[in-house]
This record gives sequence, C-alpha cells and structure tokens, in this order.
Amino acid sequence: MSESQSLEIVRRAFDAFAHRDVEGMLPLFDADAEFHAPTAERANRSGPYRGEDGLRQYFSDVERVWEELRVIPQDFREIGDQVLVMGRVYARGHGGYVVDSPAQWVFRLLGEKVVFVRVFEDRDAALKAVGLEGEKAH
Repeated sequence: MSESQSLEIVRRAFDAFAHRDVEGMLPLFDADAEFHAPTAERANRSGPYRGEDGLRQYFSDVERVWEELRVIPQDFREIGDQVLVMGRVYARGHGGYVVDSPAQWVFRLLGEKVVFVRVFEDRDAALKAVGLEGEKAH
C-alpha cells in the first residue's frame, strides 16, 4: 500500500468522525478492527470497541457521554504499516466536564483497512507505540 493510500484512509476516518458518519467510517475498518478510546472509560466500558458493532457503539457512546467532542488532527506520519496522528481533542461532557488537550492516534492498517486504533493522551507513549521512543515530535 502506498503512503498516500494509508494517509488517505486515515484522513477519511477523521472526516467521517467529524461528521458523525458511522456508515462512512465502517468501510474503512476491518470487520474485526479494535478501537481503544478514552470515551470507553467515560462510558463505563471495559476493553476496546471491536468490529462493526463496536464502532456503532462508540458513536452511540460519544453522543451519550459528550455534549461536544472535536478531534483536531494536525500532523500525519506514516511509520511502516502504522499512521501516527498528532493533534488535539476538545470535549465538553454533559454537566460541564471539559477536556482540551493534545492527543495522539495510532492507526494500524492491513491492506486498505484499519485493523487497530488507539488514542493516546501521552505523547511519549504514542511515540513508543510506533517505535519512535525518545524522538521529539512536532
């Protein structure tokens, strides 16, 4: 898979999320994809979201937990079969809880499908996850 194809798939996933378009996101993900997101903890879930049903549940949890949730991807870097995205998250929960912080996403792709996503709040942990431990990111 070429660099531009991997990055395009990840960009399309962010766009689908920004528009809350679960139907647009599903074709980008493998049937057994695993998605680790902080929203799971806020929704009292244990473990990642898995597959199509998991993605649908994630979108439902986002709507239930957050009054507003914006992801702001800023820097996309391809590292092997992974894409590291650096950016920010702004979230406002029902009841006034606010998150406004840097965020990192690690996507793993197999062929033209996303098979794994993890959201990192810790930049060093994200860099380590893609094998760039000790490097400085933009």
